[in-house]
Amino acid sequence: MSQEIKFNEETLALVHKMIKRYPEGKHKSALLPILHIAQAEFGGWLSPETMDYVASVLNIKPIEVYEVASFYSMYNLKPVGKCLLEVCRTSSCWTRGAEDIVKHLEKKLGIKEGETTKDGMFTIKTVECLGSCGTAPLLQCGASYHENLTFEKVDNLLEEYRAAGKQRSYTDMDYKNTL
Repeated sequence: MSQEIKFNEETLALVHKMIKRYPEGKHKSALLPILHIAQAEFGGWLSPETMDYVASVLNIKPIEVYEVASFYSMYNLKPVGKCLLEVCRTSSCWTRGAEDIVKHLEKKLGIKEGETTKDGMFTIKTVECLGSCGTAPLLQCGASYHENLTFEKVDNLLEEYRAAGKQRSYTDMDYKNTL
């Protein structure tokens, strides 16, 4: 049986509070943070059903949600592992070794970029600029940035995340304090 796509009462109240930040007719402006909440609450990715639900909450067309969710790399349109390893692929990171970090991750985990390990623990994803060019190469996992990466640092990160059984995610953050 699939999970019902519906925010719990507390989350729905938060979403409505976010929507009220914007003038009538401009509620779509709340789409990005609401997509983050939906992704965190419904398994780490945005299924078509989840995107349809978000559209209904905002009273917009589902295609408007799909367009935004498919444009930004921060939204996952397919299931991902418990730890989503997002490696910056833009010029500063790439010239400072991000490509080698991706190859190391692929070899270490036995998967290619875009794939998830058989145990569902790790997914490797390359993304656009994560905004820390001076500390390249950079990897983001959930809400945590890992900078100035080396193979040794990556190996230690993998061990830490495997031992914890998860990444520090956006659901670990307190959305109430963001308002």
